[in-house]
Amino acid sequence: MPVVRSSEAVTHEIHGARFVSYATPGSGSKELCAWRGEIPAGLKAPAHTVSREEIFHLLEGELLITLDGRTERIAAGDTVIINPGATLTVENPTDRTAYSWVTTSIGLEARLTDGTRIVPPWAN
Repeated sequence: MPVVRSSEAVTHEIHGARFVSYATPGSGSKELCAWRGEIPAGLKAPAHTVSREEIFHLLEGELLITLDGRTERIAAGDTVIINPGATLTVENPTDRTAYSWVTTSIGLEARLTDGTRIVPPWAN
């Protein structure tokens, strides 16, 4: 039975945010990956288009999520379903770090608006 202890989670940082990965192929997952996101106060991540569905659940804080040009303010307890091919921007307009839990399928990739391809190690 694969159990990932919090002390064994792997942390990655990109574009000013922190991703703490728990479920990955390296930790024993066969189909899904999951991580905790830490979005610092004032951060606006670059727009990116995702290749797989993501379930984005906000654990703590408030964020502005722009999905395919539509912006919504979300608060702790809210969940955003991000379909494959959607373009997403995450912004934390507050003065506190926001924490999220994200689940997706293994193999997720993202493309920035300039065409740069990102293969997140926490999702592969």
